Amino acid sequence: MEKRNRIIYWIATCWLALGMISTGIVQILKLPKGAGAADSLHSLGYPAYMLSILGISKLLGVVVLLVPKFPLLKEWAYTGFFFMMSGAICSHLIVGNGASDIFPALLLLVLTLLSWYFRPANRRIAMNP
Repeated sequence: MEKRNRIIYWIATCWLALGMISTGIVQILKLPKGAGAADSLHSLGYPAYMLSILGISKLLGVVVLLVPKFPLLKEWAYTGFFFMMSGAICSHLIVGNGASDIFPALLLLVLTLLSWYFRPANRRIAMNP
Protein backbone atom coordinates (compact mmCIF):
# COMPACT_ATOMS: atom_id res chain seq x y z
CA MET A 1 0.00 0.00 0.00
CA GLU A 2 2.82 2.42 0.91
CA LYS A 3 4.60 1.78 -2.39
CA ARG A 4 1.37 2.35 -4.35
CA ASN A 5 0.75 5.65 -2.53
CA ARG A 6 4.30 6.81 -3.24
CA ILE A 7 3.91 5.99 -6.94
CA ILE A 8 0.59 7.87 -7.13
CA TYR A 9 2.16 10.82 -5.28
CA TRP A 10 5.14 11.11 -7.61
CA ILE A 11 3.11 10.67 -10.80
CA ALA A 12 0.59 13.32 -9.71
CA THR A 13 3.32 15.66 -8.43
CA CYS A 14 5.44 15.38 -11.59
CA TRP A 15 2.44 16.08 -13.85
CA LEU A 16 1.36 18.92 -11.57
CA ALA A 17 4.86 20.41 -11.67
CA LEU A 18 5.02 20.08 -15.45
CA GLY A 19 1.62 21.76 -15.85
CA MET A 20 2.44 24.59 -13.46
CA ILE A 21 5.87 25.18 -14.99
CA SER A 22 4.54 25.26 -18.54
CA THR A 23 1.63 27.59 -17.76
CA GLY A 24 3.84 29.70 -15.48
CA ILE A 25 6.38 30.24 -18.27
CA VAL A 26 3.59 31.13 -20.72
CA GLN A 27 2.31 33.69 -18.21
CA ILE A 28 5.71 35.19 -17.37
CA LEU A 29 6.55 35.57 -21.07
CA LYS A 30 3.03 36.97 -21.66
CA LEU A 31 2.48 34.71 -24.65
CA PRO A 32 -0.88 35.34 -26.35
CA LYS A 33 -1.93 31.71 -26.94
CA GLY A 34 -2.08 28.69 -24.64
CA ALA A 35 -3.47 27.70 -21.24
CA GLY A 36 -3.31 30.66 -18.87
CA ALA A 37 -2.05 32.94 -21.64
CA ALA A 38 -2.59 36.66 -22.09
CA ASP A 39 -5.62 36.29 -24.37
CA SER A 40 -7.31 33.92 -21.94
CA LEU A 41 -6.81 36.14 -18.89
CA HIS A 42 -7.91 39.22 -20.82
CA SER A 43 -11.13 37.46 -21.91
CA LEU A 44 -11.81 36.66 -18.24
CA GLY A 45 -11.49 40.34 -17.34
CA TYR A 46 -8.18 40.17 -15.49
CA PRO A 47 -5.51 42.88 -15.90
CA ALA A 48 -2.27 42.08 -17.72
CA TYR A 49 -0.12 42.36 -14.58
CA MET A 50 -1.84 39.27 -13.17
CA LEU A 51 0.15 37.19 -15.68
CA SER A 52 3.43 37.97 -13.90
CA ILE A 53 1.96 37.39 -10.44
CA LEU A 54 0.43 34.03 -11.39
CA GLY A 55 3.47 32.86 -13.39
CA ILE A 56 6.00 33.65 -10.67
CA SER A 57 3.74 32.13 -8.00
CA LYS A 58 3.44 28.90 -9.98
CA LEU A 59 7.18 28.56 -10.48
CA LEU A 60 7.94 29.26 -6.82
CA GLY A 61 5.23 26.79 -5.77
CA VAL A 62 6.74 24.04 -7.90
CA VAL A 63 10.18 24.64 -6.38
CA VAL A 64 8.71 24.37 -2.88
CA LEU A 65 6.85 21.14 -3.72
CA LEU A 66 9.88 19.43 -5.24
CA VAL A 67 12.54 20.48 -2.70
CA PRO A 68 12.78 18.22 0.36
CA LYS A 69 11.72 19.49 3.80
CA PHE A 70 9.78 22.72 4.47
CA PRO A 71 6.40 21.02 5.10
CA LEU A 72 4.68 24.28 6.09
CA LEU A 73 5.72 25.95 2.83
CA LYS A 74 4.47 22.88 0.95
CA GLU A 75 1.04 23.30 2.55
CA TRP A 76 1.04 26.94 1.44
CA ALA A 77 2.01 25.93 -2.10
CA TYR A 78 -0.78 23.35 -2.27
CA THR A 79 -3.23 25.91 -0.90
CA GLY A 80 -2.11 28.48 -3.45
CA PHE A 81 -2.44 25.99 -6.31
CA PHE A 82 -5.88 24.96 -5.04
CA PHE A 83 -7.19 28.52 -4.93
CA MET A 84 -5.50 29.45 -8.22
CA MET A 85 -7.10 26.54 -10.08
CA SER A 86 -10.51 26.71 -8.40
CA GLY A 87 -10.52 30.47 -9.13
CA ALA A 88 -9.68 29.77 -12.77
CA ILE A 89 -12.50 27.23 -13.03
CA CYS A 90 -14.99 29.66 -11.46
CA SER A 91 -13.83 32.48 -13.72
CA HIS A 92 -14.34 30.36 -16.84
CA LEU A 93 -17.78 29.24 -15.64
CA ILE A 94 -18.87 32.81 -14.83
CA VAL A 95 -18.02 34.14 -18.29
CA GLY A 96 -19.65 31.11 -19.93
CA ASN A 97 -16.58 29.38 -21.38
CA GLY A 98 -16.91 25.77 -22.49
CA ALA A 99 -15.38 22.58 -21.20
CA SER A 100 -12.28 22.92 -23.41
CA ASP A 101 -11.38 26.14 -21.56
CA ILE A 102 -12.17 24.71 -18.12
CA PHE A 103 -10.41 21.34 -18.53
CA PRO A 104 -6.77 22.47 -18.07
CA ALA A 105 -7.54 24.16 -14.74
CA LEU A 106 -9.71 21.22 -13.65
CA LEU A 107 -6.91 18.77 -14.46
CA LEU A 108 -4.37 20.81 -12.47
CA LEU A 109 -6.85 21.03 -9.57
CA VAL A 110 -7.27 17.24 -9.53
CA LEU A 111 -3.49 16.74 -9.70
CA THR A 112 -3.05 19.21 -6.82
CA LEU A 113 -5.52 17.26 -4.68
CA LEU A 114 -3.97 13.89 -5.56
CA SER A 115 -0.45 15.11 -4.84
CA TRP A 116 -1.53 16.61 -1.52
CA TYR A 117 -3.54 13.56 -0.42
CA PHE A 118 -0.84 10.99 -1.25
CA ARG A 119 2.19 12.99 -0.04
CA PRO A 120 4.60 10.98 2.11
CA ALA A 121 4.82 11.50 5.87
CA ASN A 122 8.14 13.35 5.57
CA ARG A 123 6.38 16.00 3.45
CA ARG A 124 3.58 16.59 5.95
CA ILE A 125 3.38 18.84 8.96
CA ALA A 126 3.92 16.79 12.12
CA MET A 127 0.78 16.82 14.26
CA ASN A 128 1.35 16.52 18.00
CA PRO A 129 -1.63 15.24 20.01
